[in-house]
Amino acid sequence: MMMLDFLRTVNVTRYISPLREGGSLPALVDADDDFKYVLKFRGAGHGVKALISEFLGGEIARMLGFKVPELVFIHLDEDFGRSEADEEIQDLLRASHGLNLGLHFLSGAITFDPVVTKVDEETASKIVWLDAFITNIDRTFRNTNMLIWKKELWLIDHGASFYFHHTWDNWEKTASSNFVYVKDHVLLPQASKMDEADTFCRSKLSEEKIHQLVDSIPDVWLNWEDLDATPDEIREVYKQFLTIRLNHSANFVNEAKTARNVLI
Repeated sequence: MMMLDFLRTVNVTRYISPLREGGSLPALVDADDDFKYVLKFRGAGHGVKALISEFLGGEIARMLGFKVPELVFIHLDEDFGRSEADEEIQDLLRASHGLNLGLHFLSGAITFDPVVTKVDEETASKIVWLDAFITNIDRTFRNTNMLIWKKELWLIDHGASFYFHHTWDNWEKTASSNFVYVKDHVLLPQASKMDEADTFCRSKLSEEKIHQLVDSIPDVWLNWEDLDATPDEIREVYKQFLTIRLNHSANFVNEAKTARNVLI
């Protein structure tokens, strides 16, 4: 399948430094468009599946109107890694030649602190809806994965979404699940408008938009050694997963409401 032009493609020109906050060891890099990016490596952790989660989760968040750093497909030349002194980083660079994913670097951004910054109930409910929809288990008090930049809230790091694809078993069951992990969401205490959020978010998403997004996943990220399926067959599962999830949003909305009632 021909990849749609959903994101720009840039090339890494300079590796600046590792960002050691996460286990996947992302890095700050310069690209040939003269911008800095946080580079997520295909050779790290969960590999291309984490990049797919980051891509789908980030762009769905953008469809819902949230501020998300621009995502780009970012190419890493095979020359990178040869002169790196740190063996761990050298191995990571060598394993990531080719197409990776980058997030525009928000210089001066600070980590969202729920004690310092209060999010209104409408916004909180929409973010909880988003994370329940994409099954994102990683927006907790321990790791909020949100930034404050220029006095506005930005969503980052959706690589822990779509966890079903790490096993690929019973994905249909996960697609219609309640998403019990919503009980740990950092914004759940403020999410008192889940029904309104459901109406809004469902109005912003459609089967057509979902299909266009999934069709933009690069073929090179869909050649999985642990699964006997073609890229188009894998795309079809993502399309069905998201469509089923959207049609069964009442399941995770009710789960969020129940979990919030227990919490407060």
